[in-house]
Amino acid sequence: MDQLQLSALLLDSTGALSTAATLRMETELPWYRELGAEERSIVGSVAQAGIRAFVEWLREPQRVAEITAGVFDAAPRELARVITLEQTVSLVRTTIDVVEEEIESISDQATRIALRDAVLRYSREIAFSSAVVYARAAEARGAWDARVEALVVDAFVRGDLDTTVLGRVSALGWSGQGSILLVAGSPPAGEPELGLAILRRTAANHGIDLLTGIHGSVMLAIAGRVSDPMRIARLLAVHFGPGPVVASDELSGLDAVPEAARITMQALRVAHAWPRAPRPVTTHDLLPELCLAGDEQAQSALIAAVFDPLASDPTLLATVTTFLEETASLEATARAMFIHPNTVRYRLRRAAEISGYSPQEARDAYAIRIALTLGRMRTGTS
Repeated sequence: MDQLQLSALLLDSTGALSTAATLRMETELPWYRELGAEERSIVGSVAQAGIRAFVEWLREPQRVAEITAGVFDAAPRELARVITLEQTVSLVRTTIDVVEEEIESISDQATRIALRDAVLRYSREIAFSSAVVYARAAEARGAWDARVEALVVDAFVRGDLDTTVLGRVSALGWSGQGSILLVAGSPPAGEPELGLAILRRTAANHGIDLLTGIHGSVMLAIAGRVSDPMRIARLLAVHFGPGPVVASDELSGLDAVPEAARITMQALRVAHAWPRAPRPVTTHDLLPELCLAGDEQAQSALIAAVFDPLASDPTLLATVTTFLEETASLEATARAMFIHPNTVRYRLRRAAEISGYSPQEARDAYAIRIALTLGRMRTGTS
């Protein structure tokens, strides 16, 4: 019996086969029973199309690729959204089982053998076609998500937060759990998009929410579900391009991201002024450079952290000032103030405790000098 005769043999049974396939899915596939009416209709239409395509392929086997691909024309995008590739394989397998059972009821052995062979080849082509559908859907979804993600990152940098932007953040899989951290640096040379993909994969492997994109010449990562900010910053920093990498302070919510993005990107622009800065370096550690660049918020932060607490205790302020101006010598400071070196040592330790900056550390002393200068300029004191 030739292919044309085989297709004619099954043509009258397509309706019954489709009904049998639907009943089998309801019985054997729990996920199918949980679908809504519309989703079940989509899945059922694909099963029916598969059986009709099998009959058509028997009639014109040279059109195998075209016919099998057409099975998913009824709802390719919808199908990829409604059920997974694994579930689609189960759908195909169930439908093929129904067709094979119908074949076994044919009395002629030669016809049964021919149809079994046809089903085997057809099911292979259907499997390839379903894989193509899901690959294309994943590619399109990935490209769309990347465009949406770039728009969201730009909105955060510009400070244009509204319900639309926040809705897009949720659609991109942001959980809203834990603290938030921003990391900024140059994109990898050559293929920036590859760098973004590696960042996303790294974040996914470590259970981190991530929004990332390239804003001008800066690659910015907004990380969520952060429990150890510096560990996460170091984890992400290795995937940036050459040059400094700057991490923000730990943030409690998305509403703080725009201002943090501004400070982090500004800190990145001035980070080269500290040649020995660690990678990553925090915006807090770059407060002196930000102050010199004229960032008023950084100036206020450094004044509040250093000048204000020291100025509230004139003895501490005088001791720190003398120490910094006497070539950082305990003995010279003691002589200038007519006190014991141990008293100087105690006061410097106390200054470090209340400000977070130690006058005896070179980098901290640099920050203290800037803070005292800014504080005096702002208050008009000496």
